[in-house]
Amino acid sequence: MNRRTQLGQTAKNTVWLLLFLLGCAQAMAQDSYTVSGTITDKSNGETLFGASVLLGGTTIGGITNEYGFYSITAPAGEYILRISYMGYNEVNMKINLDRDLKNDVEVSEFSTELDEVVVTADEPERALLGKPEMSVVKMNMGTVKQMPVVLGEVDVLKSLQMLPGVTNNGEGTGGFHVRGGAQDQNLVLLDEAIIYNTSHMFGFFSVFNADAIKDVKLYKGGIPARFGGRVSSVLDIRQKDGNNKNFALTGGIGVISSRLTAEGPLFGEKGSFLIAGRRSYVDLLLKAAGEDNSVSFYDLNLKTNYAINPNNKLFLSGYFGRDAFKLGSSFDSSYGNASGNLRWNHIFNDRLFSNLSAIWSRYDYDLEFAQDEFEWVSSISNYNLKYDFKYYLSDAFNLDFGANGIYYDFDPGEVNPTADTSPVNPLKLDQKRALESGIYINAEHKLTPSLTLQYGMRYSAFSRLGGQPISEYANGQPVVYNSLLGIYERGEAIGEKEYAKSETIKTFGNLEPRVSLAYLLNEDSSIKAGYSRTAQYIHLLSNTSSVTPLDVWTPSGPFIKPQLSNQYALGYFRNFLDKVYSLEVETYYKTVDNRIDYIDGSDLIGQNTIETEILNGEMRAYGLELLLRKNEGDFTGWIAYTLSKSEQRTLGGTAGGPGINDGDWYNSAFDRTHDISISGAYQLNDQWSFGTNLVFQTGRPVTYPNGQYVYEDLSIATYAPRNSDRLPAYHRMDVSLNYKPRKYQNKRFKGEWVLSIYNLYNRKNAASISFGQNLETGANQATRTAIFGIVPSLTYNFKF
Repeated sequence: MNRRTQLGQTAKNTVWLLLFLLGCAQAMAQDSYTVSGTITDKSNGETLFGASVLLGGTTIGGITNEYGFYSITAPAGEYILRISYMGYNEVNMKINLDRDLKNDVEVSEFSTELDEVVVTADEPERALLGKPEMSVVKMNMGTVKQMPVVLGEVDVLKSLQMLPGVTNNGEGTGGFHVRGGAQDQNLVLLDEAIIYNTSHMFGFFSVFNADAIKDVKLYKGGIPARFGGRVSSVLDIRQKDGNNKNFALTGGIGVISSRLTAEGPLFGEKGSFLIAGRRSYVDLLLKAAGEDNSVSFYDLNLKTNYAINPNNKLFLSGYFGRDAFKLGSSFDSSYGNASGNLRWNHIFNDRLFSNLSAIWSRYDYDLEFAQDEFEWVSSISNYNLKYDFKYYLSDAFNLDFGANGIYYDFDPGEVNPTADTSPVNPLKLDQKRALESGIYINAEHKLTPSLTLQYGMRYSAFSRLGGQPISEYANGQPVVYNSLLGIYERGEAIGEKEYAKSETIKTFGNLEPRVSLAYLLNEDSSIKAGYSRTAQYIHLLSNTSSVTPLDVWTPSGPFIKPQLSNQYALGYFRNFLDKVYSLEVETYYKTVDNRIDYIDGSDLIGQNTIETEILNGEMRAYGLELLLRKNEGDFTGWIAYTLSKSEQRTLGGTAGGPGINDGDWYNSAFDRTHDISISGAYQLNDQWSFGTNLVFQTGRPVTYPNGQYVYEDLSIATYAPRNSDRLPAYHRMDVSLNYKPRKYQNKRFKGEWVLSIYNLYNRKNAASISFGQNLETGANQATRTAIFGIVPSLTYNFKF
């Protein structure tokens, strides 16, 4: 099936589905009416995602979608419409449902302090206990800004890592890992655009400027059917729309970077804009100190919107970020993300909401090695068209459905000599192209007042497109086992097959069912269960845990199969002591088929035939997660604990031999047996507040040498089974102090000082341990490398 046929069939299926649903709506009884509208912040016009809208005295209600829209259908009558959102005053208004009503509502915050929200629970939310949504984390940006940070940089990703099931791969590493999954198994979206590399400065900071972010939602499991393309998690981050009431400035001056955000109204109150910039100045400090080395980053967030009329609204958003790293005159590196999204929100009627998005995103890097006189550039780009619908059929039955298509352009690398005398010959690795498409439908069905079911299906298809040669191997084996040497090595290449751009090299298709349920035991507790199947068609090539901008992505094809995951989860959720405290307990089991594994000694750099370096294996992960929160009061916070296991196994298969690690299960690089995080915030008064983090993790799995032998005067090490050893346990404590001077309290200009101390007791956590020989004594020795000791920082934040 070619690209045009594939997209055409997807569009046709969507049209038929829409017609069917319209017929269902017309067949509904006419003695019910609908109240719908948009919930916004009264002070700045920002739409509120996840606001609770209920009809008092009934079980009829819902929550607002990503654009603040809600729709509730109920029998004719008089009701009290109750609107609540964390950190905002509850709104109660009397309505008479004797006809369909359009009812937009503005809500006001409890206070107007600098952080814009009152820090209470992030969600188990009082708890939407009956909503069939589990393994989901929604982070409140006020909470994120209260947490102690390294070098004064508020970080969304590091805040998420304080919650159960989420971790990193060690200090100074990029990305994050969810329930034992790899970094590339996370779908990270910023205003719906895919972000391929989430790190600044090789993993010390994330690319997300907290001043520009409105909502952060992480799906650890039970991934909704509208999302596809990754098997571990979805991180859905939404930028602010911009203040459509008043012009406002927000910013901060820190130890290594400063930031400034400007927002304000356009076209009266019909539109708004947001511009947020951030830049580090370590490079300037190093230059002033006479250093030849340099490291820096910047990012820029842009967004604007315009309301054509009450039923149509346009959004245009973008992100641009880049890092630069230089080691004297020998090495120069530049890498970064860019994205753009044009969206059209359309309200067909009071029950049908739609969003059409045209999205572009790109990640690229440029490495220059002056000593070797060559430059390497590489990139991945995609173009995404998606159309999503939400149909509020009744108070007990809602539907989401839609379709999308993503065109990928993989440019794995081009190596160019930078001097006429360079020993390096020009090399252009094969450029790859692919098309991924999907269609989905998902229903939320309230079967009884206590039991709600969510079920859906996604069908995804992936085509590896032509325009490049594909190597052919003897017996169809790109990797073979050499039984004499006991190693895996490259198969015998016997030729190449050329594919024109109009041809399709390989096509895959997968059904991805999703189902979850919630059963209310009483008004304060519920149990939830879920199952999801997901497919991932693109893969990040990396056989090292070290942080590097060398993110080389490759598509599935003749030798690389799509990853397929099945995840099962069961949870218990409870609010107690009048909802001041909440408890979440979840257990999960996850499998991943066709996970890429690397043969010993694999070489991924500049490799045009990557299939000769890998075998297809499998993963499994299982664990227990506990989250106990204090949601209200002067002191708020949580205790998070994860007990888990993450393993891989790779058999020899058709390549022969025993497989990786003799075909036995071994610890994945992301396995953490124990992970404990404690986070707290204390509001002493309207001037002083305090925050603290305490973290303990089992050490990261590594492979150590377990012996050595001498051959022709060379000392050669032997190694233990893969990832059978561990680094020492990781732990640290962070504290912060926030001070808001009284002189700003009744003025439009507000400021605060934030003192943070990262790693308070100066723990030298091991980032790695290397082994070598002492040149003076000849004895073997191990050397621990630590990145951070104690790190104090001071930041001044302001808002006008």
